[in-house]
Amino acid sequence: MGHVSVIEQEFHRIRRLPPYVFAEVNAMKAAARARGDDIIDFGMGNPDSPTPQHIVDKLVETVQNPRTHGYSNSRGIPGLRRALAGYYRRRFDVDLDPETEVVATIGSKEGLANLAQAITSPGDIILAPNPSYPIHMFGFIIAGAAIRSVPASPGRDFLDALERAVRHSVPRPIAVVINFPSNPTAEVCDLGFYEQVVGFCRDNGIYVLSDIAYAEIYFDGRPPPSILQVSGAKDVAVEFSSLSKTYSMPGWRIGFAAGNPKLIAALARVKSYVDYGAFTPIQVAAAAALNGPQDCVQTVRDLYRERRDVLVEGLVSAGWPVPLPPASMFCWAPIPEPFRAMGSLAFSKLLLAEAKVAVSPGVGFGEHGDGHVRLALVENKHRTRQALRSIRSFLSRHHNGAPVPKPEIAVS
Repeated sequence: MGHVSVIEQEFHRIRRLPPYVFAEVNAMKAAARARGDDIIDFGMGNPDSPTPQHIVDKLVETVQNPRTHGYSNSRGIPGLRRALAGYYRRRFDVDLDPETEVVATIGSKEGLANLAQAITSPGDIILAPNPSYPIHMFGFIIAGAAIRSVPASPGRDFLDALERAVRHSVPRPIAVVINFPSNPTAEVCDLGFYEQVVGFCRDNGIYVLSDIAYAEIYFDGRPPPSILQVSGAKDVAVEFSSLSKTYSMPGWRIGFAAGNPKLIAALARVKSYVDYGAFTPIQVAAAAALNGPQDCVQTVRDLYRERRDVLVEGLVSAGWPVPLPPASMFCWAPIPEPFRAMGSLAFSKLLLAEAKVAVSPGVGFGEHGDGHVRLALVENKHRTRQALRSIRSFLSRHHNGAPVPKPEIAVS
């Protein structure tokens, strides 16, 4: 009959996802390591510090109780939701109702993706920064939305883009995603920016989805604000946070959504169908993290600051001008001039092939990231200095725009 079998068809939602560009660098990295090469890896933002001992101890203590081994609570156990509310009260002077304004998520990534499923109809328009962390765009693309890009930087250009989107988008946008401190650009914003965003979105009936996963990793003495500090923000805003970076708990997969009760209820409703929540001992230990001593957070902050200073000072000294990030665990590095025309993916491959240093190509965060690469502060000072020596040598070989070979390197 000439019909195409189900197996041969491409699935609609998968067809909307472009190739995962990080996979190309990861394949090269794996092949190099298989050959015995020592690759210094600034690619993935995977914290290398151990989870603080008191948090681990609480997990071990709790897991000994077999009553914690059953299904958990998809919204988060009450003690964990109260702990998150306590954090917001201490840190931001924001009051949250743990019953109606907080949901525990299996990492902020899961929360964003499931909220996208909850609120998106096919063809809805979502405003997302470009460049941005991939889930900010693709969580909604998977849910059937169309994405309109807005600038990743806070300021007038962002606000002008919001106004243009409302005037010219059909249908009108239903939500805007913001992320400060930003992954990948490490930029921060102030409360005044949040006030302008909330005011505009309240006036125009647009939800605001704020991601503050890096709010505790800051270096200039000014703690980044929460959008929920703005009067009236709960009318339109929900905010995602995570314990992954703050407490070096990335594999534990614990995060939160907090704010607008309607959005929180929608997320909780979807989650009630698709998961039973994180393992209860993990939730109990996460509550211990939020309620317990916070000196471990300062220790992590100091570690990233120290690594940031070594990396950025070394890159600048080597002739690669990279701005000093005020927050996050990333450096957002403009591609050096001799290599700029080749784009971030080819440059990342070349750096890996010649300097044995892995970075994330900026194009993986959106087309407007293609002039940069992202370096994560996940290697210790000794390994960072080793990488800097290799990068210095690499740059000197291509000094003054010497011909740059195309990195045609097999990855199999």
